[in-house]
Amino acid sequence: MRSRSLLTVAALLTFFSTAFADSWPQWGRDSQHSGFAPVAGQSPSRILADIVYDPFSSQEQAESNGNLLTHFQAPLVDGRDVFMTFKTGTYPSCNPAGSGTPAPCGSAAWDRQTWNVKRMRWFGSRLIPAWTYRSDWKPIPNGAELGGWEPVFHPALDSAFIYVPGAGGTIWRVRRDDGSASNLNPFGSVDALTFVSGPVTIDISGSLYYNVQKIDATNPSGGGPTFTDVPGAWLVKISDADADRPLFQIVSYKTLIADAPRLCTSTFPGVISSLPPTADAVAPTTPCGSQRAGINVAPAVGPDGTIYTASRAHGPRGAAERYSYVIALNSNLTLKWAASLRDRLHDGCNDDAGTFVGAWFPANGTAGGCRRGTTPGVDPQTNQLPAGRVTDLSTSSPVVAPDGSILYGALTTYNGSRGHLFRFTAAGAFAGAYGFGWDTTPAIYPHDGTFSVIVKDNTYTRDANGTETGPFYIRQLSADLSRVEWSFKSTNTRSCRRISDTRLFCTDDHPNGFEWCINAPAVDATGDVYANSEDGRLYVIGQGGIERANIFTNLALGAAYTPLALGADGRIYTQNDGHLFVVGTH
Repeated sequence: MRSRSLLTVAALLTFFSTAFADSWPQWGRDSQHSGFAPVAGQSPSRILADIVYDPFSSQEQAESNGNLLTHFQAPLVDGRDVFMTFKTGTYPSCNPAGSGTPAPCGSAAWDRQTWNVKRMRWFGSRLIPAWTYRSDWKPIPNGAELGGWEPVFHPALDSAFIYVPGAGGTIWRVRRDDGSASNLNPFGSVDALTFVSGPVTIDISGSLYYNVQKIDATNPSGGGPTFTDVPGAWLVKISDADADRPLFQIVSYKTLIADAPRLCTSTFPGVISSLPPTADAVAPTTPCGSQRAGINVAPAVGPDGTIYTASRAHGPRGAAERYSYVIALNSNLTLKWAASLRDRLHDGCNDDAGTFVGAWFPANGTAGGCRRGTTPGVDPQTNQLPAGRVTDLSTSSPVVAPDGSILYGALTTYNGSRGHLFRFTAAGAFAGAYGFGWDTTPAIYPHDGTFSVIVKDNTYTRDANGTETGPFYIRQLSADLSRVEWSFKSTNTRSCRRISDTRLFCTDDHPNGFEWCINAPAVDATGDVYANSEDGRLYVIGQGGIERANIFTNLALGAAYTPLALGADGRIYTQNDGHLFVVGTH
């Protein structure tokens, strides 16, 4: 019934209110990760600033066949102030690129970089640096489970401080006015094998939330010939973070879901069209570890103080990821509910006649279909009902919707290397899913007493010549994910490069459009959606799926999935190839 989903204007405004009513102080803008800014964005008429923050992006791409496998911070904006991560240090390239030699090099040596937070301030039309704070944070070391995807470094901002990830699970409390810092250490000591993993979230009361993981020195990812469990994994809450004596609370993921399986189903070798090996084949199993947060997960906090996070079993990616949960905790960090991402979906293999509605495959036994006799709906890679996966390769984080439901974008892979956006009620009941691209924290657009959900919907397929076939969409979904309200398809076919401030050189080489390289879209008060594309353009998409405008920044083939932000004045802060671009009219 539509009337049950209606929300009053006052309720919507209360839900989206923050201590920074029109600023962008953290991942997803607010502690619900809504991606909604209560301001109107400026028209993207020109580039107001172009600042390099990652000088190593070309080296990083060379190590990964042209792909930029680096997760970047969302720009943090408050008034005239802009806070952004800048990398310094060194990035030892391999010789030849991608060879892994001389070791350590490339992603095996990403700890040689230094992560700095720079405060910049607008003076007229110029964005001027004020101070730089050098953090001692390092990312979790690369391994088979990360596959070269560099974890995200992501602070959070309040009126007096910016809270910056540090070494050993600590947070640096850095004063906004002068960059001076003090250390907040919930663990009492600094352990070199303990890492802040994922963005810091700050709620309306000023409490901080973030994930911490301790690794095994010889086997960080837990996989390989000998399984090694994760030594420790925690959710941390720091109350009164701006006080002389903050309150530290810590809960172990191992105790939150102590009964999670420790033997995980793996996958059959082979291609989809020949799987499962037999209609009743049983997939192999492998040891898997206790639960821990996904490496890039930002906790979310609802208006009632409920905390939401996402966890997975530690161990081999193809198996352990398939044992994942969305978790709700009370404000005192006791468990409220944990919802498994397994056995929720039924859209895998078709039936022998090809009549199974909603499946991703043709009829069993036909070209592209599963083996004849396979149970309809199963994942052919496991011959079990599909499982949503909290993967360390993405930045997907929970979103709290205005009706109290929880959204999480999980990887599923059997549906064309894509994922599913899961929806759970405030009580933890499964309430539907939508198949989409992967790696996204969807945005929420409140309107007309209800709300809509904005998500990218890439299809990652290639033809025999290696050309991406797409299609690639930005879609707006109904609040319950049951209906596509509008779609905007990538139709540009030209790759362009800038040869001067006013001239582009373009080649017509993408007949099916370009992938949307956005992991956290933004939506403004008028309903305009802001999203980056691999064609190097920032698009502004109006309600109904109408293109309002676009602006070229720089070609972004193989680009990292990047977030963007809106300032109180409507300026748009977007990213491409290690550059921060500020776009608008003034």
